[in-house]
Amino acid sequence: MKMTPKNPYPPVRIIGKNSRAVTGEMPGIGAYESTLERDFMEILRFDHDVLCVSPQPLLVTFLDSNGKTKEYYPDGLIEFHVELGQCPILYEVKYRQDFRDNWRQLLPKFRAAKRYCAERGWRFEVYTEKEIRTPYLKNVRFLFPYRERQFPEPIISWVLQTLADLIEADPDLLLCALCKDKGNRAELIPVIWHLVANGVIDCDLEEPLTMRSRIQTCRVTP
Repeated sequence: MKMTPKNPYPPVRIIGKNSRAVTGEMPGIGAYESTLERDFMEILRFDHDVLCVSPQPLLVTFLDSNGKTKEYYPDGLIEFHVELGQCPILYEVKYRQDFRDNWRQLLPKFRAAKRYCAERGWRFEVYTEKEIRTPYLKNVRFLFPYRERQFPEPIISWVLQTLADLIEADPDLLLCALCKDKGNRAELIPVIWHLVANGVIDCDLEEPLTMRSRIQTCRVTP
């Protein structure tokens, strides 16, 4: 994810410290007020398709069953790179138990958010731990530190050409093909994870990532 220089949707609600919830700041994105929301931000920060994430971006007003005006602040707005042609997603992050316990209060808010999005050509989505706390999240946490690592271009080309010659392999097999010395292999492991983290080497990140995970060169590198 590459953040825009100026967020088009600055927060309309400020998240402060809360003794009942875990709050904090995700670098490059903004504030969160639960560990589940933090985990989702980690996923969004890693996503190459995401241009910008705006926490607490807007206020949705609606009338309740008694005709009273109510307010709802969705958790965030995801915007994608223009060339993808994907509409923005206004989202809420909720624990499944929280939704079960409070669905009568939440449904009117979510319906209002859906109407708001429909008027703008957006989507509204609710994400729970079922969608967030998956093997993909663990892989994202493992790979993210490798994303900005720097390696000499000749080494990058050597690794990619060797993998292309193998057609399909796993990290362990690729290392064996690259060199015989185990010490040198260890030095090349970060290079492989760097390329996976940046989408240059293709790997199914929905499955637990290991040295036996199937990898291959992407048809088009970013």
